[in-house]
Amino acid sequence: MNALRPALPMLVGVSVMLSLAMGLRQSLGLFMAPATRDIGMAVAEFTFAIAVQNLAWGFLQPFAGAAAARWGFRPVLVVGVLSYLVGLGVMAMAQGAFAILVGAGVLIGIALACTGSGMALAVASRPVPAALRSSALGIVSAAGSVGALVAAPVGQVLADGWGWRAGVWGFLLLGLAMIPAAWIAGRVDKVPVPPLAPQEAPRMGLALKRAMAHPPFLVMAGAYFVCGLQLVFLTTHLPSYLALCGQDPMLSAKALGLIGGFNVLGSLVFGWAGGRWNKGALLGGIYLVRSLVLGLYFAWAPSEASTLVFASIMGFLWLGVAPLVSGMVIEMFGLRFQALIQGLAFMSHQVGSFLGAFGGGLLFDLNGDYVLAWKLGVGMGLFAGAVQIIFALREASPPAPETGPPRPAPA
Repeated sequence: MNALRPALPMLVGVSVMLSLAMGLRQSLGLFMAPATRDIGMAVAEFTFAIAVQNLAWGFLQPFAGAAAARWGFRPVLVVGVLSYLVGLGVMAMAQGAFAILVGAGVLIGIALACTGSGMALAVASRPVPAALRSSALGIVSAAGSVGALVAAPVGQVLADGWGWRAGVWGFLLLGLAMIPAAWIAGRVDKVPVPPLAPQEAPRMGLALKRAMAHPPFLVMAGAYFVCGLQLVFLTTHLPSYLALCGQDPMLSAKALGLIGGFNVLGSLVFGWAGGRWNKGALLGGIYLVRSLVLGLYFAWAPSEASTLVFASIMGFLWLGVAPLVSGMVIEMFGLRFQALIQGLAFMSHQVGSFLGAFGGGLLFDLNGDYVLAWKLGVGMGLFAGAVQIIFALREASPPAPETGPPRPAPA
């Protein structure tokens, strides 16, 4: 604990920022049904805005990482927070689909590229000793889950009592706390960058070139695509699915809150485990188990009990991937350009998120149900998890012994 003491203010600041950024974003699906009725827009139009948010987040993440490498983390974090608040304000005053697209889609997408898990974990990696890094990343990821415990119930209560716009304004007020949190987290700019490790590239361009030619990184990024597809499909469409099945609207808020709560435990466990066992194999195991649970839940009509159990298990497996992915990037490429290279992997994640949000809405509009959407998500998750495990174990195995004719014994 003494080794972490100098880093504690920065870790607390980045944890609060991440908690609110992720918690508010994960709870936007609560407003889909009332907003589409109020404004007169299709479900696919709302989910398209969420899909654009995820694309903007993913494609701008490497640029945010490059900006942090050049100008420091603090300006990037603060700009991201301001974009978040403006986006929520535009969404709260929206009178049509275009304003929802700009507010919930573009502006919050830009904000998340600067304040989401990729940037937050890059900040958390810098000031802690290497021996404690995986656990510290797990702690920050866990803190990033707490926001949903607050945001989802607050948003649902405000929306039920005063309408969905009141819920969004409530989110904006909660988001104000991100401003001082981002400023304190920005103290990491004063922490000296360690000398180049053997695996680190001295220049940004060379780091990018190495990443795009490194097979373990490409496999991890490909599996990360499916991760994004599954998670954003759930956060966007679970409230709509439960309403379609005749469940109490408050069950959606309870489920999202449980996801956030068990996410805390899962992030801590996988952050700790990543410091002791093969990170890639753990990552693949998460994808496999998550896909099996997803398939079992959607195979039968939901009840309150099954939904809460499902949310608890999914929450445990939710952001546990974040410390593992961050740790793998550091092991492959070092700290210097972590935010940039991790942003490349996250770009793949967010393309999957786009398909999970928009594709799920499109399939619902075409078929009137979510059957095909969840079957595709389960199948892709099982495949991605198996490939990730096989590749991770193959990379970790010792080289095969040399073959050929036996050498003569020394005289």
